[in-house]
Amino acid sequence: MDEVTGAQLIAESLKTQRVEYMFGIVGVPVIEVAMAAQAAGIKYVGMRNEQAACYAASTIGYLTGRPGACLVVSGPGLIHALGGMANANMNCWPVVVIGGSSDRNQETAGAFQEFPQVEACRLYSKFSARPSSLEAIPAVIEKAVRTSIYGRPGACYVDIAGDMVNAKVDRSKVRVVSCCSPPPISLAEHSAITEALAVLKAAKRPLVIIGKGAAYGRAETALKLFVETSGLPFLPTPMGKGVLPDDHPNCVAAARSRALLQADVVLLLGARLNWILHFGLPPRFDPDVRIIQIDLCPEEMGNNVRPAVALLGDISAIVTQLLECARKDGWKYPSDTEWWSTLKEKVAANTKISKALALQSALPMNYYTVFHHISQLLPHDCIIVSEGANTMDIGRTMLNNYLPRHRLDAGTFGTMGVGLGFAIAAAAVERSENKGRRIVCVEGDSAFGFSGMEVETMCRYNLPIVIIVVNNNGIYSGVDPETWKEMAKMGDLATMQVNDHNT
Repeated sequence: MDEVTGAQLIAESLKTQRVEYMFGIVGVPVIEVAMAAQAAGIKYVGMRNEQAACYAASTIGYLTGRPGACLVVSGPGLIHALGGMANANMNCWPVVVIGGSSDRNQETAGAFQEFPQVEACRLYSKFSARPSSLEAIPAVIEKAVRTSIYGRPGACYVDIAGDMVNAKVDRSKVRVVSCCSPPPISLAEHSAITEALAVLKAAKRPLVIIGKGAAYGRAETALKLFVETSGLPFLPTPMGKGVLPDDHPNCVAAARSRALLQADVVLLLGARLNWILHFGLPPRFDPDVRIIQIDLCPEEMGNNVRPAVALLGDISAIVTQLLECARKDGWKYPSDTEWWSTLKEKVAANTKISKALALQSALPMNYYTVFHHISQLLPHDCIIVSEGANTMDIGRTMLNNYLPRHRLDAGTFGTMGVGLGFAIAAAAVERSENKGRRIVCVEGDSAFGFSGMEVETMCRYNLPIVIIVVNNNGIYSGVDPETWKEMAKMGDLATMQVNDHNT
């Protein structure tokens, strides 16, 4: 009789589904799951906090297209991971969380770390379930992985009762479940493609906005051909940077506000009209702007602004459809228009202002000076992890990205504390692929403090990460050391109000 444990079934099922990385913190009842994962060939990275572990696992999903696994203990361990699950869902990154839970025969009896985990995770995930038996584990794992990457990607949760981890079953009773197929690729209707091109051709001030959905969708090759064939100006969202290089001649990121305000037609590629893009509404957008929206999620169509044309499907495939239609039509947006002149003038003016700020020699240094010197030392192919308030916002304009999926930041959820977990995941991928890339983590001092102990994880695994902390002694502007000393003389700092203004 060939018996297999629950832990082995979990590990083997994850490996069958091409899950290659696991991040977590071991403890009762999941220790054996981590050991089985390593035995199955899955790379396990032990973290210092479950939240950072979940951030790392979701980053694997974004960088590779296959979810990372996050392994957590019951109760508090899972609750710590909920922040990472919520962040993954908001960013649309696939991740599978495996959580140990109390033994089945102790449910409702006040078991150690007992908590309604399946119910709790439903709010933070696309799928949340507990296998009903050892035999059901492979099918539930397959569904979790498949659900995490199909449609709009996101978090999925699998709950494992403690008494199932070391329980055994005859392998012959376990149904073999093969690896799920890649997500189906859907195309937009031909009539909608034709209509979209007609709207673009009629535009006087067109603009392409490239979101991180285009990065996740591996649309960089098709987008480069489309932008260069059509001659359209483009603007990346924060994590859309690098899908096309920031130094591309059609990039108008330095004229972002002007481009958004005056564009009469926007081709929206894998980006949402949420707070990052000011909801697509005045006063940051023209009230009559026409949106051509490309997204794989039908529920996203029309959020905040009704699109003139909705193109539903795979971004890379739809951009290829647009490219073929433009080539067949022979259309290209002229390079000598007033719109291009306006954008180029604004790019030049804003670049000049940034350069003047960067060359200031006053102490303490301003952000522009800091990032100017950092940018001169960064390798062309490095992965930049950026986190903080001013550190992230100003760094986005000063630190260029030239390759897709080479910028990781607070994202759609605006989450602080993600940086070190993101960097660890990127370094784990780099170690496997061995491309010689450096991971550079540029952190504000406050942001660094959220997950600073993960530095020990980096050192323990000898990961190729450089951390740069931009320290202004506080959140936003902070205070200088002398002011802090004077405040301390005035009484209890915990009861003192500080007038702190954004810089």
